[in-house]
Amino acid sequence: MSLVVVGISHHTCPVEMREKLSFPRDSLPQALIDLNTLFQGGGAILLNTCNRVEIYIHHPMEGPELARQLRSFLSEWHKVPEAEFAAHTYEYHGRETAGHLFRVASSLDSLVVGEAQILGQVHEAYLLAQAAQTTDKVLHALFQQAFSVAKLVRSSTSIGAGKVSISSVAVDLAASIFMDLSGKTVMVVGSGDVAELTLRSLVGRGVKNVLIANRHPDRAEALATSFSGESVPFESLGDHLHRADIVISTTAAPRFVLHPEDFQHAMPRRNHAPMFVIDIAVPRDVDPAAGQLDNVYIYDIDDLEKVVNENIEARRREMDQCLAVVERETDKFMRWLGGLAVEPAIVSMSEELHAIRERELQKTLAMLGDLTPRQRQEIAYLTQRIVNSILQRPMTHIKHEIGHHDPGTVIHLVKRLFGIEETG
Repeated sequence: MSLVVVGISHHTCPVEMREKLSFPRDSLPQALIDLNTLFQGGGAILLNTCNRVEIYIHHPMEGPELARQLRSFLSEWHKVPEAEFAAHTYEYHGRETAGHLFRVASSLDSLVVGEAQILGQVHEAYLLAQAAQTTDKVLHALFQQAFSVAKLVRSSTSIGAGKVSISSVAVDLAASIFMDLSGKTVMVVGSGDVAELTLRSLVGRGVKNVLIANRHPDRAEALATSFSGESVPFESLGDHLHRADIVISTTAAPRFVLHPEDFQHAMPRRNHAPMFVIDIAVPRDVDPAAGQLDNVYIYDIDDLEKVVNENIEARRREMDQCLAVVERETDKFMRWLGGLAVEPAIVSMSEELHAIRERELQKTLAMLGDLTPRQRQEIAYLTQRIVNSILQRPMTHIKHEIGHHDPGTVIHLVKRLFGIEETG
């Protein structure tokens, strides 16, 4: 049986190609069913995120052929010629497959190392495959082990310490200024992705009042509607500035859209209560001179990225320790998988020796003549104990060898030594 993963990720593939090979969420169940139909007699799990598409397969087919058919499946499903994406794909076999999944689930392979979202995505992929009934014993064990490894990495290292995104750093800074965000008002100037993500994080922390200003009124209205907020005219931005406790600005304007005098007019109207300004625009939207005013706290993209980069660097320093955990747990999984592979040979060895025992037992009992049922039973028990004692040591050594050598080589040697064929 081969354990294989074929995939693409942000490490190997540009976003334009990842978009072409991504599976829409509502199509994932059918994709799993099609994989199960194509690879009957095995198991399949499909991991699909914004940064990666990976198919995990456990199947009797030889690994290289299995990987080739997986690439063909991706091509046919998405109607994308294989030549367009083949160079961007990667494949792992056996132990490398397990190690790769453990690194992915532990967020050691993520765009932002240490982020927690990927573990939930891996878990969701596993649950979808379970619902589609495309998992098997080995994939079930592999993914369960991946969840355990991810938790172990996070609990035994500092890989998840520190915020590693602009939005998370911005929200934490806002919370450090205001302590309680539930009664605060957020004004978003522009409608960039980072601004929206920051806004979502703030709303998640209790912010209920949202103001949206954009040069395009329809965009402002759409964003305001999605957050149950209020759109305000971009031209009269300064007239509404006093209402905002937190300002997130991310326009594409070539020059400042907020000046010191805007804040000078706004602060008395809000009784000089603190105002937190997140200027994520490049070039900047807010004249930094406004930060010299009392109770006006301005953080631009460089300020926030400095905190992010410091946290990311701290996480990178944890990588060696994290990878050591992954290696150890990969060894543990491969010992289990090797033991699973050798079970049929062990069963055959046991059956062969007990068959010999039974033949010789019957010959001996026939020669002994009149024996009581109890005597016959005791002799049978004696022969069973002898054979089981003989089997115990080789079974222990076989399982040990499986953990350190190629299972196929060990199984072949066992079969030759005992002159047996595998059953089942």
